[in-house]
Amino acid sequence: MVRRGTQAAGGFLSGFGDFIMRGNVVDLAVAVIIGAAFSKIIDSLVADIITPAILNPAMKAAGVDKLADLSAGGIQYGLFLAAILNFLVIALCIYAIVQAFEKAKKRLIRQEALAEETPDAVVVAQERLTTSIERLTEVMETKQM
Repeated sequence: MVRRGTQAAGGFLSGFGDFIMRGNVVDLAVAVIIGAAFSKIIDSLVADIITPAILNPAMKAAGVDKLADLSAGGIQYGLFLAAILNFLVIALCIYAIVQAFEKAKKRLIRQEALAEETPDAVVVAQERLTTSIERLTEVMETKQM
C-alpha cells in the first residue's frame, strides 16, 4: 500500500509539473507579472503627474494639499477622482497598444498577400506581353505581304 501512495504522489507531482510547464500557464504568469509592473508605472503617472496637473486647481480651491484630504462630508471624492483618472490612463494605454498591434498585424497581412500575389501578377503580365507581341508580329506580317 505504501508503494501505491508513493506512485499516486509521484503522479500528482508529475501532473502538476506538466500543468505548470504548459505554454499558456507560463504566458499567463508572465502577463500577470508584467501587468503588475505596468500598473505601478501607471499608478505613479496618474498620482505624481496627471492628477496633480488636473486636480491642482480644485485642490487649491478646496484648500487642501493632498488628494486624500479632498473630501466633502467625509466622502473622499479626491481619491475617487484619482481612481477614475487611473482607469482612464490605463484604458488609453491599452487602447494605444492594441491599435499598434492591429496596425502591425494588418501590415503583415498585406505583405503576405503581396508576396502571394506577386508571382501570379508577374505571370499574368508576361502572358499579356506575349499576347501583345504575337499580335504585333501578325500585324507586321500582314503588312509585309
